[in-house]
Amino acid sequence: MKKHGLTKKTLASTALLTALALSGCTTTGGVNNDAGTAIGTANEIGMNVFRAAIDNQCRSQIEKQNAWRIASVAMTETQQETIKSNVCGCVSEQAPQQVSLVELGNAAIDPSYRTQLVTRVVAKSLQSCYASFMK
Repeated sequence: MKKHGLTKKTLASTALLTALALSGCTTTGGVNNDAGTAIGTANEIGMNVFRAAIDNQCRSQIEKQNAWRIASVAMTETQQETIKSNVCGCVSEQAPQQVSLVELGNAAIDPSYRTQLVTRVVAKSLQSCYASFMK
């Protein structure tokens, strides 16, 4: 349903982004800060879900790389897990810096978009993180 040229998806995304933007305007000294706290908590939960998706995608992508397949033959399972954790931790730390609020808003309401965003973010940082831990 289009209304004034906007779709429901666009309206929902805009509403989410407006709420996030307004949460930055709340004060901690006010009498009622529940809305700001709730939005901050929702934002933190959303980012944690995003980071978990990044970590899962990262681990999957590492296992598909030829360099990993060759190197992992000479490692114990513990060593493999340590390297995956370090590399994917690096990727997860870089993830928030590679996405905009609009992209996060769209990812929150569209699972297909979220999958594409996670794949793109992992692809951008996986090689640099992998190389830094394999030296």
